[in-house]
Amino acid sequence: MRRFLFLMLLVASTSHASLRQYAAKVESSTWQLAPPNRLECSLQHSLPGYGTAMFTSYASKRLNMEFELDMLRLPKTYGVASVYSVPPKWMPGEMHRNIADMKIRKQFNGDLPESAAWTMLSELEKGYWPTVYYQDWYNPSDMVSVALNAANFASPYEEFVNCVANLLPFGFEDIAYTVLTYKKNSTELTKGSKKKLDMIGDYLKEDSELELVLLDGYSDSIGGRWKNQQMSLQRAEEVKSYFAQLGVESDRIDVTGHGERRHASPNSNPRDRAKNRRVVIRMERP
Repeated sequence: MRRFLFLMLLVASTSHASLRQYAAKVESSTWQLAPPNRLECSLQHSLPGYGTAMFTSYASKRLNMEFELDMLRLPKTYGVASVYSVPPKWMPGEMHRNIADMKIRKQFNGDLPESAAWTMLSELEKGYWPTVYYQDWYNPSDMVSVALNAANFASPYEEFVNCVANLLPFGFEDIAYTVLTYKKNSTELTKGSKKKLDMIGDYLKEDSELELVLLDGYSDSIGGRWKNQQMSLQRAEEVKSYFAQLGVESDRIDVTGHGERRHASPNSNPRDRAKNRRVVIRMERP
Protein backbone atom coordinates (compact mmCIF):
# COMPACT_ATOMS: atom_id res chain seq x y z
CA MET A 1 0.00 0.00 0.00
CA ARG A 2 2.80 2.38 0.90
CA ARG A 3 4.66 1.74 -2.37
CA PHE A 4 1.43 2.29 -4.29
CA LEU A 5 0.88 5.59 -2.51
CA PHE A 6 4.40 6.72 -3.31
CA LEU A 7 4.01 5.80 -6.99
CA MET A 8 0.83 7.85 -7.09
CA LEU A 9 2.72 10.77 -5.59
CA LEU A 10 5.37 10.50 -8.27
CA VAL A 11 2.73 10.59 -10.96
CA ALA A 12 1.17 13.62 -9.33
CA SER A 13 4.51 15.39 -9.08
CA THR A 14 5.07 15.11 -12.84
CA SER A 15 1.80 16.85 -13.60
CA HIS A 16 1.96 19.34 -10.69
CA ALA A 17 -1.82 19.00 -10.55
CA SER A 18 -2.38 17.84 -6.99
CA LEU A 19 0.97 17.77 -5.22
CA ARG A 20 1.96 20.86 -3.29
CA GLN A 21 5.71 20.94 -2.73
CA TYR A 22 7.60 22.75 0.01
CA ALA A 23 11.38 22.95 -0.09
CA ALA A 24 14.11 25.55 0.09
CA LYS A 25 15.72 26.41 -3.23
CA VAL A 26 19.26 25.16 -3.69
CA GLU A 27 20.70 28.67 -3.77
CA SER A 28 18.87 29.69 -0.57
CA SER A 29 19.01 26.44 1.39
CA THR A 30 19.99 27.29 4.98
CA TRP A 31 21.04 25.02 7.84
CA GLN A 32 21.75 26.64 11.19
CA LEU A 33 23.08 25.35 14.48
CA ALA A 34 21.34 26.93 17.47
CA PRO A 35 23.77 28.53 19.94
CA PRO A 36 25.61 25.45 21.22
CA ASN A 37 25.83 24.45 24.86
CA ARG A 38 26.40 21.21 26.77
CA LEU A 39 22.71 20.61 27.45
CA GLU A 40 21.12 20.69 24.00
CA CYS A 41 22.17 20.73 20.34
CA SER A 42 19.69 21.73 17.64
CA LEU A 43 20.23 21.80 13.87
CA GLN A 44 17.50 23.71 12.04
CA HIS A 45 16.46 24.00 8.38
CA SER A 46 14.02 26.65 7.13
CA LEU A 47 11.17 25.47 4.88
CA PRO A 48 9.71 28.57 3.15
CA GLY A 49 5.93 28.73 3.46
CA TYR A 50 5.81 25.65 5.67
CA GLY A 51 7.87 25.97 8.85
CA THR A 52 11.13 24.60 10.20
CA ALA A 53 12.73 21.16 10.33
CA MET A 54 14.74 20.48 13.50
CA PHE A 55 17.12 17.76 14.64
CA THR A 56 17.76 17.85 18.39
CA SER A 57 19.91 15.93 20.86
CA TYR A 58 19.90 16.43 24.64
CA ALA A 59 22.36 15.85 27.47
CA SER A 60 21.74 12.32 28.72
CA LYS A 61 23.40 9.09 29.81
CA ARG A 62 22.53 7.71 26.37
CA LEU A 63 23.08 9.11 22.90
CA ASN A 64 19.75 10.37 21.58
CA MET A 65 18.25 12.23 18.63
CA GLU A 66 14.81 13.37 17.52
CA PHE A 67 13.37 15.03 14.44
CA GLU A 68 10.53 17.56 14.53
CA LEU A 69 8.59 19.41 11.86
CA ASP A 70 7.61 22.76 13.36
CA MET A 71 4.61 23.54 11.14
CA LEU A 72 3.05 26.94 10.53
CA ARG A 73 -0.30 25.16 10.07
CA LEU A 74 -0.81 22.30 12.49
CA PRO A 75 -2.65 19.14 11.43
CA LYS A 76 -6.44 19.26 11.52
CA THR A 77 -6.84 15.49 11.53
CA TYR A 78 -5.00 12.29 12.42
CA GLY A 79 -3.13 10.28 9.82
CA VAL A 80 0.20 8.86 8.66
CA ALA A 81 2.89 10.47 6.51
CA SER A 82 5.51 8.56 4.52
CA VAL A 83 9.13 9.66 4.81
CA TYR A 84 11.47 8.85 1.91
CA SER A 85 15.04 9.56 0.99
CA VAL A 86 14.76 11.17 -2.44
CA PRO A 87 17.71 11.69 -4.81
CA PRO A 88 17.91 15.21 -6.24
CA LYS A 89 17.53 15.63 -9.99
CA TRP A 90 21.32 15.69 -10.49
CA MET A 91 21.50 12.06 -9.29
CA PRO A 92 19.84 10.30 -12.26
CA GLY A 93 19.17 6.61 -11.81
CA GLU A 94 19.32 6.65 -8.00
CA MET A 95 16.41 5.04 -6.18
CA HIS A 96 13.99 6.48 -3.63
CA ARG A 97 14.30 4.72 -0.27
CA ASN A 98 11.72 4.50 2.48
CA ILE A 99 12.90 5.79 5.87
CA ALA A 100 9.87 5.62 8.16
CA ASP A 101 6.19 6.35 8.66
CA MET A 102 5.43 9.47 10.69
CA LYS A 103 2.23 9.63 12.72
CA ILE A 104 0.20 12.78 12.20
CA ARG A 105 -1.51 13.95 15.37
CA LYS A 106 -4.18 16.62 15.46
CA GLN A 107 -2.79 20.03 16.51
CA PHE A 108 0.74 18.67 17.07
CA ASN A 109 3.98 19.01 15.11
CA GLY A 110 5.20 15.96 13.27
CA ASP A 111 8.13 14.09 14.84
CA LEU A 112 10.26 10.99 14.46
CA PRO A 113 12.30 9.01 17.01
CA GLU A 114 16.03 8.42 17.22
CA SER A 115 16.60 5.74 14.56
CA ALA A 116 14.64 7.54 11.83
CA ALA A 117 16.20 10.90 12.75
CA TRP A 118 19.75 9.54 12.47
CA THR A 119 18.85 7.90 9.15
CA MET A 120 17.59 11.21 7.78
CA LEU A 121 20.85 12.90 8.82
CA SER A 122 22.95 10.21 7.16
CA GLU A 123 20.91 10.53 3.95
CA LEU A 124 21.40 14.31 3.97
CA GLU A 125 25.12 13.73 4.46
CA LYS A 126 25.12 11.68 1.24
CA GLY A 127 23.29 14.45 -0.63
CA TYR A 128 19.78 12.96 -0.62
CA TRP A 129 16.67 14.92 0.27
CA PRO A 130 14.57 13.35 3.07
CA THR A 131 10.99 14.10 2.05
CA VAL A 132 7.70 13.79 3.93
CA TYR A 133 4.54 12.95 1.92
CA TYR A 134 0.97 13.10 3.21
CA GLN A 135 -2.58 13.94 2.19
CA ASP A 136 -3.37 17.57 3.01
CA TRP A 137 -5.64 17.85 6.04
CA TYR A 138 -7.16 21.14 4.79
CA ASN A 139 -7.66 20.21 1.12
CA PRO A 140 -8.45 16.50 0.62
CA SER A 141 -7.79 16.73 -3.14
CA ASP A 142 -4.14 17.70 -2.54
CA MET A 143 -1.07 15.77 -1.53
CA VAL A 144 1.80 17.56 0.19
CA SER A 145 5.54 16.95 0.00
CA VAL A 146 8.01 18.58 2.39
CA ALA A 147 11.64 18.15 1.35
CA LEU A 148 14.82 18.84 3.28
CA ASN A 149 17.40 20.30 0.89
CA ALA A 150 20.90 18.86 1.34
CA ALA A 151 22.57 21.96 -0.13
CA ASN A 152 24.79 23.81 2.37
CA PHE A 153 24.32 20.98 4.88
CA ALA A 154 27.87 19.67 5.37
CA SER A 155 29.49 22.44 7.41
CA PRO A 156 26.60 23.05 9.88
CA TYR A 157 26.22 19.28 10.27
CA GLU A 158 29.88 18.93 11.24
CA GLU A 159 29.37 21.61 13.89
CA PHE A 160 26.24 19.81 15.07
CA VAL A 161 28.08 16.48 15.42
CA ASN A 162 30.81 18.20 17.45
CA CYS A 163 28.14 19.79 19.65
CA VAL A 164 26.49 16.40 20.28
CA ALA A 165 29.86 14.87 21.17
CA ASN A 166 30.33 17.61 23.79
CA LEU A 167 26.97 17.18 25.54
CA LEU A 168 27.05 16.37 29.23
CA PRO A 169 26.80 12.59 29.80
CA PHE A 170 23.81 13.13 32.11
CA GLY A 171 20.61 15.17 32.11
CA PHE A 172 18.54 17.16 34.59
CA GLU A 173 16.59 14.09 35.64
CA ASP A 174 19.87 12.46 36.76
CA ILE A 175 20.68 15.24 39.24
CA ALA A 176 17.26 16.65 40.17
CA TYR A 177 17.18 14.43 43.26
CA THR A 178 20.61 13.84 44.77
CA VAL A 179 21.77 12.63 48.17
CA LEU A 180 25.19 13.80 49.39
CA THR A 181 26.85 11.98 52.30
CA TYR A 182 29.50 13.26 54.72
CA LYS A 183 32.41 12.10 56.80
CA LYS A 184 31.89 11.62 60.54
CA ASN A 185 31.38 14.81 62.56
CA SER A 186 32.37 16.92 59.56
CA THR A 187 31.13 19.07 56.68
CA GLU A 188 33.54 17.27 54.35
CA LEU A 189 31.82 15.24 51.65
CA THR A 190 32.62 11.61 51.00
CA LYS A 191 34.56 10.87 47.80
CA GLY A 192 31.48 9.66 45.88
CA SER A 193 29.44 12.69 46.93
CA LYS A 194 32.16 15.07 45.77
CA LYS A 195 31.74 13.56 42.30
CA LYS A 196 27.97 14.00 42.51
CA LEU A 197 28.33 17.64 43.49
CA ASP A 198 30.80 18.20 40.65
CA MET A 199 28.20 16.79 38.24
CA ILE A 200 25.60 19.22 39.53
CA GLY A 201 28.13 22.04 39.22
CA ASP A 202 28.86 21.14 35.58
CA TYR A 203 25.13 21.22 34.88
CA LEU A 204 24.53 24.54 36.62
CA LYS A 205 27.35 26.17 34.66
CA GLU A 206 25.17 25.58 31.58
CA ASP A 207 21.72 26.13 33.10
CA SER A 208 21.39 28.17 36.27
CA GLU A 209 17.72 29.10 35.73
CA LEU A 210 16.25 26.84 38.37
CA GLU A 211 12.84 27.60 39.78
CA LEU A 212 13.49 26.12 43.20
CA VAL A 213 16.25 24.26 45.05
CA LEU A 214 15.45 22.52 48.33
CA LEU A 215 18.39 21.56 50.54
CA ASP A 216 17.64 19.37 53.56
CA GLY A 217 20.52 18.64 55.92
CA TYR A 218 20.58 15.68 58.33
CA SER A 219 22.96 14.12 60.85
CA ASP A 220 23.46 10.85 62.69
CA SER A 221 22.62 10.58 66.41
CA ILE A 222 26.18 10.59 67.77
CA GLY A 223 26.84 13.70 69.85
CA GLY A 224 24.53 16.34 71.27
CA ARG A 225 21.21 17.05 69.62
CA TRP A 226 21.80 20.82 69.29
CA LYS A 227 25.28 20.27 67.83
CA ASN A 228 23.89 17.78 65.31
CA GLN A 229 21.17 20.20 64.26
CA GLN A 230 23.77 22.92 63.66
CA MET A 231 26.01 20.50 61.77
CA SER A 232 23.15 19.49 59.45
CA LEU A 233 22.35 23.14 58.79
CA GLN A 234 25.98 24.01 58.10
CA ARG A 235 26.27 21.21 55.57
CA ALA A 236 23.22 22.47 53.68
CA GLU A 237 24.39 26.10 53.86
CA GLU A 238 27.73 25.20 52.28
CA VAL A 239 25.93 23.54 49.38
CA LYS A 240 23.80 26.66 49.02
CA SER A 241 26.92 28.83 48.82
CA TYR A 242 28.35 26.53 46.16
CA PHE A 243 25.19 26.83 44.05
CA ALA A 244 25.04 30.59 44.50
CA GLN A 245 28.61 30.89 43.19
CA LEU A 246 27.46 29.09 40.04
CA GLY A 247 24.68 31.61 39.40
CA VAL A 248 21.62 30.21 41.16
CA GLU A 249 19.78 33.08 42.85
CA SER A 250 19.95 32.76 46.64
CA ASP A 251 16.23 33.45 47.09
CA ARG A 252 15.49 30.33 45.03
CA ILE A 253 17.41 28.09 47.45
CA ASP A 254 15.56 26.92 50.55
CA VAL A 255 17.73 25.45 53.33
CA THR A 256 16.55 23.37 56.31
CA GLY A 257 18.63 21.63 58.99
CA HIS A 258 16.83 18.62 60.45
CA GLY A 259 19.59 17.33 62.72
CA GLU A 260 18.91 13.83 64.06
CA ARG A 261 15.32 13.71 62.81
CA ARG A 262 14.07 11.60 59.88
CA HIS A 263 16.81 8.98 59.78
CA ALA A 264 17.35 7.14 56.51
CA SER A 265 18.88 4.17 58.33
CA PRO A 266 19.19 2.93 61.93
CA ASN A 267 21.96 4.44 64.03
CA SER A 268 23.06 1.08 65.42
CA ASN A 269 26.33 0.69 63.46
CA PRO A 270 28.89 2.89 61.64
CA ARG A 271 27.72 1.92 58.15
CA ASP A 272 24.10 2.87 58.79
CA ARG A 273 25.05 6.05 60.64
CA ALA A 274 27.06 7.16 57.61
CA LYS A 275 23.85 7.09 55.54
CA ASN A 276 22.22 9.53 57.96
CA ARG A 277 24.95 12.16 57.57
CA ARG A 278 23.52 13.65 54.39
CA VAL A 279 22.14 16.59 52.43
CA VAL A 280 19.20 15.85 50.14
CA ILE A 281 19.04 18.08 47.05
CA ARG A 282 15.77 18.55 45.18
CA MET A 283 15.66 20.82 42.16
CA GLU A 284 12.82 22.06 39.98
CA ARG A 285 12.94 23.78 36.59
CA PRO A 286 10.32 26.13 35.10
